[in-house]
Amino acid sequence: MVTQFQKFLEKNELSDNTVISYVWTVNNYFLFYGIINKSNLLAYKSWLIENFKPGTVNLRLQALNKFLEFTSKHSLKMRFVKVHHKSYLENVISDADYRFFKTQLRKEGLMDWYFIVWFLTSTGARISELLQIKVEHVKDGHLDIYTKSGTIRRLHIPKILRENAMHWLKHERKSHGYIFQNCNGERLTGRTIARYLKLYAKRYGLNTKVIYPHSFRHRFAKNFLDKFNDIALLADLMGHKSIETTRIYLRRTASEQQTIVDTVITW
Repeated sequence: MVTQFQKFLEKNELSDNTVISYVWTVNNYFLFYGIINKSNLLAYKSWLIENFKPGTVNLRLQALNKFLEFTSKHSLKMRFVKVHHKSYLENVISDADYRFFKTQLRKEGLMDWYFIVWFLTSTGARISELLQIKVEHVKDGHLDIYTKSGTIRRLHIPKILRENAMHWLKHERKSHGYIFQNCNGERLTGRTIARYLKLYAKRYGLNTKVIYPHSFRHRFAKNFLDKFNDIALLADLMGHKSIETTRIYLRRTASEQQTIVDTVITW
């Protein structure tokens, strides 16, 4: 049944990461409970709440609800837990740490990783989008991403990154195809990138909690608004369906709030 569920998800063109997450969740449920019924589902939900943050819990519940739809058990679908939104951004790499991280990678000659960090932070790409970038896209200066809703989002590659990346690709003798590959010539995976980023962050004495692929997308948004305060344009660049999603970047990080408070409040 789980195999059929996976094929169903793939047929509906869900992203690879979503399919992996949904299938993992269903398998994890069956590891605890062999039968799907209301009491077992609620017990599993309670276990999730005790062990994970609300956002993660809801992702798992979403996966199970999708499976319940697939198996025509609509009446067993579960309600999501309430997510309490904070008045500050959390676990976002600072601009100083981003620049330091990038510099250290370059010093060690880890150019693939240097450009992975640079591309993530200068394009606002999701990790799945980063892995779609080819040499041809760098030459063109953009990658057009087709969404499930039928719209096209353009991922722009800024001039300074474009020029430096082309110089690196020429040195690496890469004239076509995906730019981020492993030693076997296969595309890197999101999990591999996330793992190595934390490994290098630990090596350089950085807080590993703020070093993960999506953190650099957050930094892109923060830096963009600092330089060009157009939230509507930022929403388009990031591919947000609603501008309300983008408004989070108008908030400061917890460390930024502390710095401002320490500086401003002298009475």
